[in-house]
Amino acid sequence: MTRIISGRAGSITLEVPDAGTRPTSDRVRESLFGALESADALQGAAVLDLYAGSGALGLEAISRGAASADLVEKSARAAAIVERNAAKVAKSVGRGAAIRVHRLPVSAFLGSPRGPYDLVFLDPPYDLDESELTHALASLVPSLTPGATVIVERAARSSSPELPDGLVHTRDRKYGDTVLWWVRLAD
Repeated sequence: MTRIISGRAGSITLEVPDAGTRPTSDRVRESLFGALESADALQGAAVLDLYAGSGALGLEAISRGAASADLVEKSARAAAIVERNAAKVAKSVGRGAAIRVHRLPVSAFLGSPRGPYDLVFLDPPYDLDESELTHALASLVPSLTPGATVIVERAARSSSPELPDGLVHTRDRKYGDTVLWWVRLAD
């Protein structure tokens, strides 16, 4: 069971697609969002959740005070679940937060000007080719605000993401078979 951990929509249960996604565990999300709150990266943030799956990352950010979230998921089945989850969270947080679901491949979404975003989550399928991940990161750079935070979630056995010009690695954290890579826009 996946749920919103904290904030105005805390404890709401989220639907999860039955195949093709790998939801971020509650333990990993709790640690990640604790760190983001400590860094004051959530209040009023414009959030982008690429490879959204159930939308749990972007919706957790909304619950904890983000101003907007764009959730991108190419699977029609998964995107329908994201839309239902987004409606539940929107109802709980009330007016003010904008949640938009985009039924598009990440490359198509990033292929046109978007943003700017303060916080971005990339939680692609573990079998995503590294060159596709690098391309997504490179396409993302023009859509970031100065000081933006980008979180890349991968299998612990994966190599570190190859970062394009404009992005720098700041830290990483391993949680069992998952690793989170923290990246920011270079000064």
